[in-house]
Amino acid sequence: MQRSIYLRHRFHPTIIQTAVRLYYRYTLSYRDIEEVLAERGIDVSYETIRRWCQRFGLAFARRMRLRRGGADTRWHIDEVFLKIGGRPFYLWRAVEAEGEVLDVLLQSRRDSAVAKKFLRRTKSRAATQPTEIVSDKWGPTSVAVRTLFPAVSHIIGKRLNNRAENSDLPTCRRERKHQRFKSAKSAQRFLSIHAAFYNHFNVQRHLLTLKTMKQFRIETLEAWSELVA
Repeated sequence: MQRSIYLRHRFHPTIIQTAVRLYYRYTLSYRDIEEVLAERGIDVSYETIRRWCQRFGLAFARRMRLRRGGADTRWHIDEVFLKIGGRPFYLWRAVEAEGEVLDVLLQSRRDSAVAKKFLRRTKSRAATQPTEIVSDKWGPTSVAVRTLFPAVSHIIGKRLNNRAENSDLPTCRRERKHQRFKSAKSAQRFLSIHAAFYNHFNVQRHLLTLKTMKQFRIETLEAWSELVA
Protein backbone atom coordinates (compact mmCIF):
# COMPACT_ATOMS: atom_id res chain seq x y z
CA MET A 1 0.00 0.00 0.00
CA GLN A 2 1.37 3.41 -0.99
CA ARG A 3 2.15 5.71 1.89
CA SER A 4 0.08 8.88 2.02
CA ILE A 5 1.96 12.13 1.48
CA TYR A 6 -0.34 13.73 4.05
CA LEU A 7 0.76 11.43 6.85
CA ARG A 8 1.28 13.18 10.22
CA HIS A 9 -0.30 16.43 9.09
CA ARG A 10 -2.87 17.80 11.49
CA PHE A 11 -5.06 19.48 8.88
CA HIS A 12 -7.30 17.59 6.50
CA PRO A 13 -5.75 16.96 3.05
CA THR A 14 -8.51 18.99 1.37
CA ILE A 15 -7.41 22.10 3.30
CA ILE A 16 -3.78 21.57 2.30
CA GLN A 17 -4.74 21.00 -1.33
CA THR A 18 -6.88 24.14 -1.39
CA ALA A 19 -4.15 26.30 0.11
CA VAL A 20 -1.53 25.07 -2.37
CA ARG A 21 -3.89 25.49 -5.32
CA LEU A 22 -4.80 29.04 -4.30
CA TYR A 23 -1.15 30.04 -4.00
CA TYR A 24 0.06 28.70 -7.34
CA ARG A 25 -3.14 29.27 -9.30
CA TYR A 26 -3.90 32.86 -8.29
CA THR A 27 -1.88 35.97 -7.45
CA LEU A 28 -2.22 35.56 -3.68
CA SER A 29 0.33 35.76 -0.89
CA TYR A 30 0.56 33.38 2.05
CA ARG A 31 -1.12 35.98 4.26
CA ASP A 32 -3.93 36.38 1.71
CA ILE A 33 -4.60 32.65 1.83
CA GLU A 34 -4.43 32.68 5.64
CA GLU A 35 -7.22 35.27 5.60
CA VAL A 36 -9.30 33.35 3.03
CA LEU A 37 -9.13 30.21 5.16
CA ALA A 38 -9.86 32.15 8.35
CA GLU A 39 -13.07 33.45 6.79
CA ARG A 40 -14.10 29.80 6.45
CA GLY A 41 -13.31 28.98 10.07
CA ILE A 42 -9.90 27.40 9.43
CA ASP A 43 -7.21 28.73 11.77
CA VAL A 44 -3.83 28.19 10.10
CA SER A 45 -0.81 30.50 10.01
CA TYR A 46 0.77 31.85 6.84
CA GLU A 47 4.04 30.15 7.83
CA THR A 48 2.32 26.75 7.80
CA ILE A 49 0.87 27.57 4.38
CA ARG A 50 4.36 28.44 3.16
CA ARG A 51 5.67 25.02 4.25
CA TRP A 52 2.71 23.30 2.58
CA CYS A 53 3.38 25.10 -0.69
CA GLN A 54 7.06 24.20 -0.65
CA ARG A 55 6.50 20.55 0.22
CA PHE A 56 3.35 19.67 -1.70
CA GLY A 57 3.64 22.11 -4.61
CA LEU A 58 6.58 20.22 -6.10
CA ALA A 59 4.86 16.83 -5.66
CA PHE A 60 1.66 18.09 -7.29
CA ALA A 61 3.60 19.68 -10.17
CA ARG A 62 5.39 16.40 -10.92
CA ARG A 63 2.08 14.56 -11.10
CA MET A 64 0.65 17.21 -13.42
CA ARG A 65 3.62 16.93 -15.79
CA LEU A 66 3.29 13.16 -15.95
CA ARG A 67 -0.39 13.52 -16.80
CA ARG A 68 0.06 16.04 -19.62
CA GLY A 69 -0.35 14.81 -23.17
CA GLY A 70 1.60 15.79 -26.26
CA ALA A 71 2.10 19.49 -26.94
CA ASP A 72 1.83 21.38 -30.21
CA THR A 73 4.93 21.12 -32.42
CA ARG A 74 5.26 24.89 -32.90
CA TRP A 75 7.50 26.27 -30.14
CA HIS A 76 8.01 29.88 -29.09
CA ILE A 77 11.26 30.81 -27.29
CA ASP A 78 11.80 34.01 -25.32
CA GLU A 79 13.77 35.40 -22.39
CA VAL A 80 12.82 38.17 -19.97
CA PHE A 81 15.01 40.23 -17.65
CA LEU A 82 14.60 39.85 -13.88
CA LYS A 83 16.49 41.37 -10.96
CA ILE A 84 17.04 39.12 -7.95
CA GLY A 85 19.02 40.25 -4.92
CA GLY A 86 20.34 43.19 -6.89
CA ARG A 87 21.76 40.91 -9.60
CA PRO A 88 20.49 40.64 -13.20
CA PHE A 89 19.01 37.33 -14.33
CA TYR A 90 17.28 36.10 -17.47
CA LEU A 91 14.23 33.89 -17.38
CA TRP A 92 14.19 31.63 -20.43
CA ARG A 93 10.78 30.32 -21.41
CA ALA A 94 9.51 27.94 -24.09
CA VAL A 95 5.80 27.75 -24.86
CA GLU A 96 3.88 25.90 -27.54
CA ALA A 97 1.37 27.39 -29.97
CA GLU A 98 -1.59 27.01 -27.58
CA GLY A 99 0.22 28.78 -24.74
CA GLU A 100 1.24 25.74 -22.68
CA VAL A 101 4.56 26.30 -20.94
CA LEU A 102 7.10 23.68 -22.01
CA ASP A 103 9.93 24.72 -19.70
CA VAL A 104 11.39 27.66 -17.78
CA LEU A 105 15.01 28.21 -16.78
CA LEU A 106 16.54 31.06 -14.78
CA GLN A 107 20.12 31.95 -15.70
CA SER A 108 22.53 34.79 -14.98
CA ARG A 109 23.79 34.90 -18.58
CA ARG A 110 22.23 35.43 -21.99
CA ASP A 111 24.52 33.85 -24.56
CA SER A 112 24.55 30.95 -27.00
CA ALA A 113 25.84 28.46 -24.40
CA VAL A 114 22.86 29.16 -22.15
CA ALA A 115 20.50 29.10 -25.14
CA LYS A 116 21.79 25.62 -26.07
CA LYS A 117 21.49 24.45 -22.46
CA PHE A 118 17.90 25.63 -22.30
CA LEU A 119 16.91 24.05 -25.63
CA ARG A 120 18.52 20.73 -24.65
CA ARG A 121 16.59 20.78 -21.38
CA THR A 122 13.34 21.63 -23.15
CA LYS A 123 13.94 18.94 -25.76
CA SER A 124 14.46 16.28 -23.08
CA ARG A 125 11.33 17.29 -21.15
CA ALA A 126 8.89 17.90 -23.99
CA ALA A 127 6.52 15.08 -24.93
CA THR A 128 6.76 16.04 -28.63
CA GLN A 129 9.55 17.52 -30.71
CA PRO A 130 9.16 20.78 -32.67
CA THR A 131 8.60 21.23 -36.38
CA GLU A 132 8.82 25.04 -36.07
CA ILE A 133 10.58 27.30 -33.58
CA VAL A 134 9.73 30.99 -33.30
CA SER A 135 12.07 33.46 -31.59
CA ASP A 136 13.10 37.10 -31.69
CA LYS A 137 16.07 38.41 -33.67
CA TRP A 138 18.65 37.83 -30.96
CA GLY A 139 21.62 36.02 -32.56
CA PRO A 140 22.65 33.39 -29.94
CA THR A 141 19.15 31.87 -29.98
CA SER A 142 19.45 31.37 -33.74
CA VAL A 143 22.83 29.68 -33.26
CA ALA A 144 21.39 27.32 -30.65
CA VAL A 145 18.39 26.43 -32.84
CA ARG A 146 20.60 25.72 -35.88
CA THR A 147 22.90 23.54 -33.76
CA LEU A 148 20.29 21.45 -31.92
CA PHE A 149 17.43 21.49 -34.45
CA PRO A 150 19.05 21.76 -37.89
CA ALA A 151 16.02 20.27 -39.68
CA VAL A 152 13.47 22.46 -37.89
CA SER A 153 12.07 25.59 -39.50
CA HIS A 154 13.26 28.63 -37.53
CA ILE A 155 10.99 31.67 -37.79
CA ILE A 156 12.35 35.01 -36.58
CA GLY A 157 10.17 38.01 -35.83
CA LYS A 158 9.37 40.22 -32.86
CA ARG A 159 5.59 40.27 -33.29
CA LEU A 160 5.44 36.63 -34.32
CA ASN A 161 6.69 35.73 -30.84
CA ASN A 162 3.84 37.38 -28.92
CA ARG A 163 2.74 33.98 -27.64
CA ALA A 164 5.93 33.63 -25.58
CA GLU A 165 5.99 37.26 -24.50
CA ASN A 166 2.37 37.10 -23.26
CA SER A 167 3.28 34.00 -21.27
CA ASP A 168 5.67 36.15 -19.23
CA LEU A 169 2.84 38.35 -17.90
CA PRO A 170 1.74 35.99 -15.06
CA THR A 171 5.38 35.79 -13.95
CA CYS A 172 5.67 39.58 -13.84
CA ARG A 173 2.49 39.82 -11.77
CA ARG A 174 3.79 37.25 -9.30
CA GLU A 175 7.16 39.00 -9.09
CA ARG A 176 5.42 42.22 -8.07
CA LYS A 177 3.30 40.33 -5.54
CA HIS A 178 6.43 38.75 -4.04
CA GLN A 179 8.09 42.21 -3.99
CA ARG A 180 10.75 40.63 -6.18
CA PHE A 181 12.10 37.13 -5.76
CA LYS A 182 14.58 36.75 -2.92
CA SER A 183 16.96 34.21 -4.49
CA ALA A 184 17.53 32.51 -7.84
CA LYS A 185 16.98 29.05 -6.32
CA SER A 186 13.60 29.90 -4.80
CA ALA A 187 12.56 31.73 -7.98
CA GLN A 188 13.41 28.72 -10.17
CA ARG A 189 11.49 26.40 -7.85
CA PHE A 190 8.43 28.64 -7.74
CA LEU A 191 8.37 29.29 -11.50
CA SER A 192 8.69 25.59 -12.38
CA ILE A 193 5.80 24.69 -10.08
CA HIS A 194 3.75 27.69 -11.23
CA ALA A 195 4.18 26.62 -14.87
CA ALA A 196 2.73 23.17 -14.11
CA PHE A 197 -0.27 24.69 -12.34
CA TYR A 198 -0.77 27.19 -15.17
CA ASN A 199 -0.78 24.42 -17.77
CA HIS A 200 -3.26 22.35 -15.82
CA PHE A 201 -5.79 25.07 -15.01
CA ASN A 202 -5.44 27.31 -18.05
CA VAL A 203 -8.52 27.16 -20.29
CA GLN A 204 -8.52 29.16 -23.52
CA ARG A 205 -11.92 30.57 -22.65
CA HIS A 206 -11.87 33.23 -25.38
CA LEU A 207 -11.85 30.41 -27.96
CA LEU A 208 -14.72 28.42 -26.40
CA THR A 209 -18.45 28.67 -25.99
CA LEU A 210 -19.70 29.16 -22.44
CA LYS A 211 -21.03 25.60 -22.27
CA THR A 212 -17.75 24.07 -23.45
CA MET A 213 -15.71 26.28 -21.13
CA LYS A 214 -17.77 25.17 -18.11
CA GLN A 215 -17.35 21.53 -19.10
CA PHE A 216 -13.58 21.96 -19.44
CA ARG A 217 -13.47 23.63 -16.02
CA ILE A 218 -15.34 20.71 -14.43
CA GLU A 219 -12.99 18.20 -16.06
CA THR A 220 -9.95 20.20 -14.90
CA LEU A 221 -11.12 20.20 -11.28
CA GLU A 222 -11.93 16.49 -11.43
CA ALA A 223 -8.43 15.78 -12.76
CA TRP A 224 -6.99 17.94 -9.96
CA SER A 225 -8.87 15.88 -7.35
CA GLU A 226 -7.39 12.70 -8.80
CA LEU A 227 -3.86 14.12 -8.91
CA VAL A 228 -3.75 15.25 -5.27
CA ALA A 229 -5.58 12.26 -3.77
